[in-house]
Amino acid sequence: MNLEEYFERIGFHGSFDEADLATLKLIHKQHVMSVPFENLSLHCGEKNVMDLEATFNKIVRRRRGGWCLENNFLFGWVLREMGYDTTSLGSRVFNSVLNDFGPLNSHFINKVVIDGKAYITDVSFGMSFQLWEPLELVSGMDQPQAAGVFRLLDQGDVWVLEKTGRKPDVLNTEFAKSSLVNRNETNQMYNFTLVPRGAEHFLEINRKLQNETSLFTNKSICSLQAPTGFRALIGWTYGEVTYKPDEGVDVLDIRNLMDDEIEQILLAKFNIKLQNKLQPLNNKSYFTF
Repeated sequence: MNLEEYFERIGFHGSFDEADLATLKLIHKQHVMSVPFENLSLHCGEKNVMDLEATFNKIVRRRRGGWCLENNFLFGWVLREMGYDTTSLGSRVFNSVLNDFGPLNSHFINKVVIDGKAYITDVSFGMSFQLWEPLELVSGMDQPQAAGVFRLLDQGDVWVLEKTGRKPDVLNTEFAKSSLVNRNETNQMYNFTLVPRGAEHFLEINRKLQNETSLFTNKSICSLQAPTGFRALIGWTYGEVTYKPDEGVDVLDIRNLMDDEIEQILLAKFNIKLQNKLQPLNNKSYFTF
């Protein structure tokens, strides 16, 4: 494993002599623009493993994407190799059905300290909730990004991340009332403590997410950020979302694909060529663009 291969994968051609905030912001954005958030391995007969070298080979050399236990695991390694003061953390994702945060610290994130200030990095939440840049770990401060306004809240025993977005403008009337469209102005994303978590903390979680009923076993998901928004494939449903902050809307262009279109869409829109045949899945489980 080496940084040069990773930098080539994300299209980063700058200097990395300085472990500063400007460089962190740049590689964070380049990662989410280049590496999809996806769980396709689960739906084409493969397994995701909590092994750094296997993750490097998958994402960098095979040019695949991954979920947080891969993307943020790899990104943490990159940051440490670059000289950043980096600590991995676990977070509990908000469950809209339960109206509460999930019981497991299942979402992997990283904290970085630069010149005495702490930042949260997360290159693998996907869809309209994806950070393009790190967030400063300050309570109550609005931190605007392309997807909307992100906000970290210190609630004493835990920190909470929430996002205020824009209204959806759905072009295809077939999806006007679809459960795939998020109509909430403000959404809680996840909560976390600052307790350091090593890779071993996520080993059992990694197994559970693949072998028990979960969002990831119920839906095949792939999303990739783009300069004006993002694109995503959920089961057979493909969508392109364009952020229009000046108009206060996100424009959603969504349609259903035929089976024989999926392989072409994955290659053309996500630069993914799978080794095994994908079995798309979109069972009932709350998840939105």
